[in-house]
Amino acid sequence: MAAIEKVQFLGHDGAKLAARLDRPSGSMQAMALFAHCFTCSKDIFAASRIAAGLTANGIGVLRFDFTGLGASEGEFANTNFSSNVQDLLAAAEYLRSKDMPPALLIGHSLGGAAVLAAAPEIAEVKAVVTIGAPSTAEHVTKNFHASLDEIETNGIAEVTLVGRKFNISKQFIDDVADQNFLPNIGHMKKALLVCHAPLDETVGVENATDIFLAARHPKSFLSLDHADHLLSRRADAMYVADVIAAWSSRYFETVAATSTQDNEKQTSLEEGVVEVAESGNGKFIQRVRVGKHVLTADEPADLGGDDRGPSPYDFVLAGLGACTAMTVRMYADRKEIPLDGVSVQLRRQKIKAEECRDCVTKEGEVEEITREITLSGDLDEATRARLLEIANKCPVHRTLSGEIKIRSSLAEQT
Repeated sequence: MAAIEKVQFLGHDGAKLAARLDRPSGSMQAMALFAHCFTCSKDIFAASRIAAGLTANGIGVLRFDFTGLGASEGEFANTNFSSNVQDLLAAAEYLRSKDMPPALLIGHSLGGAAVLAAAPEIAEVKAVVTIGAPSTAEHVTKNFHASLDEIETNGIAEVTLVGRKFNISKQFIDDVADQNFLPNIGHMKKALLVCHAPLDETVGVENATDIFLAARHPKSFLSLDHADHLLSRRADAMYVADVIAAWSSRYFETVAATSTQDNEKQTSLEEGVVEVAESGNGKFIQRVRVGKHVLTADEPADLGGDDRGPSPYDFVLAGLGACTAMTVRMYADRKEIPLDGVSVQLRRQKIKAEECRDCVTKEGEVEEITREITLSGDLDEATRARLLEIANKCPVHRTLSGEIKIRSSLAEQT
C-alpha cells in the first residue's frame, strides 16, 4: 500500500501551501509533481486517482493546493497564473531539498498550462504531461466571461465556478492576457505527452492540437475517448495513470543510469567504516554507505516508517546471519566437508530475565536472539554438531556476546 504523508512548504509569497506526498510501497523509480485544475484542489478526484495509479507503478507524487485554494494559506484574489507557476517552482525546490527532485511534471486543465510554463525552469524534469490543458492561459476567462465587464469596471467581481464563489480581480485578467508559453514549448528539451478528450466541452481539443504542434519530438498524444474534462470516471483516471507510467518509464531509465554512474564515481569509504545519513526521503529513511556499497535503512510502518528498507535491528540480525553462514562455509571448505548449503534464520525478542537460566541479569528483561541454522548435504551427526560449534565462533557472534564499548563524539562543523 502506498504511503501518503501530509506536508507543507512555502509558496511564492511565503504562504504555507498544503500538500500530499504519495510514495509507492516498494522502490521509487521517479518523483512526479502534479498541478491541479483552476480553482480545484490537490484532493480532486482526478488528482487522487492518478496519484494512486502512479504510486502503484512505482512513481511518487507530490500534489499541492495553490495559494488561496484548498487547505493552503493566502488570498485567491491576489493570485494569478504567474503566481501559480511560481508555486510550482517552490514545490520543485521543496522536493529538491528532500533529495527527491521531480523528474515528471503533470498538469490538469490550467495546471497543464502552468507546468508547460514552469518546465523550462526545472532542470531535473525529463518528461511533461498535460491533461485537458488550454493552449493559452487566457482561455480560463471563458469560465466567467459574463463578469469581465464588471471586473474591468470595479477591479474585482465575485464569480461562481463549479458551485463555489471566488473573487476574480483585474490583475488576474491582465496577467493571463500577457502569458504566451507556446513558443517556449519547442525549446524546453523535455518529452511531452498531451492527453485530451475529443469531446471535452470545457477545453476544446483544438487546444491539444496547438500544444502538440508547438512541441518538438519526443512528443505523444493520448486520446481520452468518452472522458469528461475532470476525468470524473475512475476508469478514465486510472487509464491516464497507467499510460503516463508506461510512457514516462523510458525517460526515467536515463535518470537511473545517470544516478548509478554518479554513485560509482563517488569515493568509497575507508575499509571498516560505515556511514549512515538521513536521506531526506521519508521520516526515518537512512542512506547507508559501506565502502562502495549503498544500502537503505528504515522502520516498518507500524513504527511510523515507510518500510523502504530493513530496520536497524534487521541489519544487526543480518550481520550475525551472514557471518554465521560465511564462517561455517569457510570451515567446511577448509576441512573438505561435503556441505552443499547453509542458511540461517534469526529472530530477536525480549524475555523475562528469570526465564533465562544462563543469563547474568536476573531481573527485568533481556534481549534474546534465536538462530536456526540449516545445513544441507550428506553430513553425519558428529559433523553437524561440529559445524554448530563453529557457527558459535563466528566473529560477529563473539562481538555481540562479549563486552562492547561504544564511544561517541561530535564531528567538527564545516
